[in-house]
Amino acid sequence: MSVGAPKAGGDPEPMMEMNMTPLIDVMLVLIIMLIITIPKQNHSVNLNMPVGNPPPSNIKPVVVTIDVDFDGTILWDGQVVPDRATLESKLASVAAMADQPEVHLRPNKLVAYKSVAGVMASAQRLGVTKIGMVGNEQFQ
Repeated sequence: MSVGAPKAGGDPEPMMEMNMTPLIDVMLVLIIMLIITIPKQNHSVNLNMPVGNPPPSNIKPVVVTIDVDFDGTILWDGQVVPDRATLESKLASVAAMADQPEVHLRPNKLVAYKSVAGVMASAQRLGVTKIGMVGNEQFQ
C-alpha cells in the first residue's frame, strides 16, 4: 500500500515526513549567492619599494665592543668597567648620540647568563638600539 493511498475507511493517511528538496534547493541558491558576493581575497601586501641600488656608504660604522668575561667582569673596548653605574653611564652616552654606534656584546661561553642579561637589560632600558651578540674566539 502506498503512503498517500486511502485506506479501506476512506480518509487518506497524512504524510509523516517533510519534503526536503525545496529546502535543499533554497540553501544551494543562498550558498551560490554568498560565494558570488564575497570579494576576492589578496594574500599579498602591495608596497612601494625603492628602485635601484642605494648609494654606498663611505662612513665606516663606529663599533663599541663589550666583553663579558667568565667571572662576570665587563670590558668596554678592552678597558675594565669597575661597576654597573659606570657601564650605564657609558651606555647612556651611546644612546644619547644622534647616530648611535654599533654595540657588539661578546660574552664568554662560561659566564653566567644573569651577567649578560644584565648588560642587555641596561642597554635596552637606556635606549641603545644597535646592539648585537657577537661570537668571540678569544674568550671562548
